[in-house]
Amino acid sequence: MTSPLATEAAPFGRLLTAMATPFTPDGGLDLDAAAALATHLVEIGNDGIVVSGTTGESPTTTGEEDGRLLATVLEAVGDRATIVAGVGTNDTRHTVELAEQAVRIGAHGLLVVSPYYSKPPQAGLLANIDAVAAAAGDTPIMLYDIPGRTGVEISEETYVELESRRTVLAVKDATGDLARAARLRATSRLALYSGDDAVNLPWFSIGAAGVVSVIAHVAGARIKAMIEAVDAGDLVRARQLDDELLPIVDAIMGQTQGAIATKVALTEMGIIPHAGVRLPLTPATDAQVQVIRTALKDAGLLA
Repeated sequence: MTSPLATEAAPFGRLLTAMATPFTPDGGLDLDAAAALATHLVEIGNDGIVVSGTTGESPTTTGEEDGRLLATVLEAVGDRATIVAGVGTNDTRHTVELAEQAVRIGAHGLLVVSPYYSKPPQAGLLANIDAVAAAAGDTPIMLYDIPGRTGVEISEETYVELESRRTVLAVKDATGDLARAARLRATSRLALYSGDDAVNLPWFSIGAAGVVSVIAHVAGARIKAMIEAVDAGDLVRARQLDDELLPIVDAIMGQTQGAIATKVALTEMGIIPHAGVRLPLTPATDAQVQVIRTALKDAGLLA
């Protein structure tokens, strides 16, 4: 299925949120809350949504749950946003199964994180990507390079090899290496997406196509305004907006795991009914909740 908003420069949109997966109090999927959350994300400026990514607690959801979640989000907002299914795991066979399922359901794109923990060689990373691409047909792929979690970085030599993979269109880069990112932007056809909210503005300064954000759950409108300021060449305004966003980044990404804090923020704002997470994640402490609440109030996002 083709995304309604894809462009050559930004094949997955400009502002994507790695969507949290709402759960019921007993730990089941809350699909009504998922549809409401997806609608909220589009209404505050997101033109793309990643489902079943790390912030969606994908290591704890089954393939069947991933499929139901994807179908729900597509039905809710699939005509207004690029819906990207996270399918990456540390088992290529399982990743291929998830990719095939996502394509059948109608995902506009796939997010493929490098296999984690096993630390494959670069040949293994490339073979993993090729296996997904073969299974996905014409569905476009965004890679996810986050060596802090996977234990291995996609090398610049591997990116050269990927130039010939026609459906690999972008990379969500969370390496923290802006110098390398600048080289990739200058030499690669792949669109770059920032995978770290703390440095979204620096990423745009070197030519990123967009962001895959966590704080856009609550601050999507401001990130969109920052993108528009960058596009207009108004870096003073972009920096002002970035300054406003940094306390939210610290509150949501700097205290505990991102999915935990995100769900607290969403419940504080009344967007989802329950902040529950699945083990091994554990609920935020009272002190962490207070920091998030204060940051949202100071930003004018919570009364």
